[in-house]
Amino acid sequence: MHRFVVSSLTAVVILAGSIGIGAQAGQPAAAPRPPQPSPACGAGQPTTSKSVDKASRCFELRTYTVREGSSIELLHSRFREHTSALFRKHGMTIIGYWQPVEKPNTLTYILAYKDHAARDASWAAFNTDPEWVKTRTEMAVNVQLESVFMSATDYSPLK
Repeated sequence: MHRFVVSSLTAVVILAGSIGIGAQAGQPAAAPRPPQPSPACGAGQPTTSKSVDKASRCFELRTYTVREGSSIELLHSRFREHTSALFRKHGMTIIGYWQPVEKPNTLTYILAYKDHAARDASWAAFNTDPEWVKTRTEMAVNVQLESVFMSATDYSPLK
């Protein structure tokens, strides 16, 4: 397992890849790929670092880079008008959303969950929610996803 330090959180693993969240104009929206199980993170999970807080929630840093032909503003609208409410509906805690200053086609955000099992259950429910399926189809955006799973350090103010 790879370890990375990210801000005041200790990264557990990084998963990178491309996903089509929606489709290009004139094409039907593709169904998302089946999610890969998340790595063990969150309260009570084993760690090799003495600095990881044993009571930490499981944090997920997600970065969406909008591909050519898609719109970052449409992605922002989708999150503003639909996605955030659906995240809350399915038990995900939104830590925050950011627009990187030097990457105008990128949206970065952090979600928190009790543990990796709660994360996987929340995403499974989210991905099959009829409102999300409709939104994903009507507000199609093609992005590349990078996802980093993290546990808070024992000295982090946010756990």
